[in-house]
Amino acid sequence: MLALLQFFVPWEPSPLAWLLAIAAIVLYWRGQRLRPVSRWRRAAWWIGLALCYVAMQSRWDYFSEHAFFLQRLQHLVLHHLGPFLLVLAYPGPQLRAALPLRWRVRCARVLQHMVPLRWAMNVLLDPWVAASLFVGVIALWLYPPAQFVAMLDDRIYRLMNWSMLLDGFLFWWLVLDPRAKPPARLSPGMRVVLPLLVALPQIMMGAFITFTGEDLYPAFEVCGRVFPWLTFQTDQYLGGLIIWIPAAMMSVIAALLAMRRWTLLDARRHLNARRRAAP
Repeated sequence: MLALLQFFVPWEPSPLAWLLAIAAIVLYWRGQRLRPVSRWRRAAWWIGLALCYVAMQSRWDYFSEHAFFLQRLQHLVLHHLGPFLLVLAYPGPQLRAALPLRWRVRCARVLQHMVPLRWAMNVLLDPWVAASLFVGVIALWLYPPAQFVAMLDDRIYRLMNWSMLLDGFLFWWLVLDPRAKPPARLSPGMRVVLPLLVALPQIMMGAFITFTGEDLYPAFEVCGRVFPWLTFQTDQYLGGLIIWIPAAMMSVIAALLAMRRWTLLDARRHLNARRRAAP
């Protein structure tokens, strides 16, 4: 029991991660009381939040520095599963309801006057830019020289994890937005196509790492592998499979969800058209 509790002790404490986690817990807990939400959406939010926190603020972070396949699992959570569940919960109405109306109005006014921020968001939320960033962030930290530097520099290592998390939110928010366009950024058809487009490069990267016989990441030998039986061939084989299969499957699941929402939006559009045409 003590060993299990020690697993949840942060390996590298991050006040920013604690602050964001506490803010997310308090705001959503208050917001769901003011604006009730279905059980599956509440479950998606709490599970996604717990996964993201544990992946960054537990001993998992230590093990990820000493085993490539465990780092791939960590990034699968930070870049795919955690943000996917949080966005799937569609928590915007609950988070807004938790804030006083005066605060919401003030924040809206501030954002309206932040022209550089709006310009940057318009660029980052372009579908092709978002897809390129989604694949590019994965490729960057799989590039052996970049991985080697990140493993030996704590600041770059933290940057790697935060970039995976933030980029995951950016992409899945575009793909899993349940609203029609506008106000959604993407059309329903593009929300189906985009996750399938990013799946192919992930499959190719995962397959290459799985079947290569070269030690691509010697930094794990320098840091020392966490399991004595873990050779670099086994480590890279398992890590490549994680990039290849589960990560690509997340894209397929996202495309299926987007297809289902496309049919619901289309049915709603036809229903509204019949209502307007009725005498």
